[in-house]
Amino acid sequence: MDKFDQRIIALLCADARLTVTEVARQVNLSRTAVSERIRQLEASGVIQGYHARIAEPATVVVKAYLELFYKGGRCEQYVECMRAFPEVRRCSGISGETDMLIYIEAASMERLAEVRGQIENLPGVFKVKTHMVVKDWLM
Repeated sequence: MDKFDQRIIALLCADARLTVTEVARQVNLSRTAVSERIRQLEASGVIQGYHARIAEPATVVVKAYLELFYKGGRCEQYVECMRAFPEVRRCSGISGETDMLIYIEAASMERLAEVRGQIENLPGVFKVKTHMVVKDWLM
């Protein structure tokens, strides 16, 4: 990957909707050369897709991670239980003592407490640790 590829990637990361013509103009290469470079970056897996960044709903005011500890069962079983909560955005099976990490976005502290309480009462769950998100950095 040379400086042109790096610049192309930087431009597409900043705005994936740039036209090949605009990218070519900014990196000072022909449209054909830029198209081929993008095709090669996609084929090699460097570029894995193009995504829209969606603004958070205005109703989200509380974000938290829950560490879930349970006896018996499998992650998949608990993931299915989490689907009942629209506030649960992500479930991750992780290594170490914690069985599952759950990311929640709730409209209020009260709603977070309700969801946490319902998760805590699931069969087999013996401990839930809450970590409040204080600040996010977009990458």
